[in-house]
Amino acid sequence: MIPNMVSENAVIVFARRGCCMSHVVKSLLHGLGVNPAVHEVEENDEVSVVRELEIIANDKGKVQFPVMFVDGKLFGGLDRLMATHISGELVPILKDAGALWL
Repeated sequence: MIPNMVSENAVIVFARRGCCMSHVVKSLLHGLGVNPAVHEVEENDEVSVVRELEIIANDKGKVQFPVMFVDGKLFGGLDRLMATHISGELVPILKDAGALWL
C-alpha cells in the first residue's frame, strides 16, 4: 500500500498524527499552491511505516517524520523543505514533479 501511495502521488507527506512539524510542512506546501497527499501515521504503526519508507528510499537517508516524497523519490523532512524553499529551488522541483502549475 505505501509503495503505491509514493509512486502514485507527485507529492506525499508522511506524518505523525497531530504533529505540529507536519502542520508546518502542509501549510507551506498549501501556501505555494500544492495539494499534497498526506498519510498520517499512528504511533503504533511508526516502526513498520519507517521501514517501508526506508526501503522505498533505497538507503538515500534515514526517514524521520514528517517526511516528504516528491515524484516517487525521498525528498526529506521539514529542514530540507525549508532550505530548498529559502534558496528558491523548491518551486522548480515541484513544477518538474507535476505538483505545481504556475
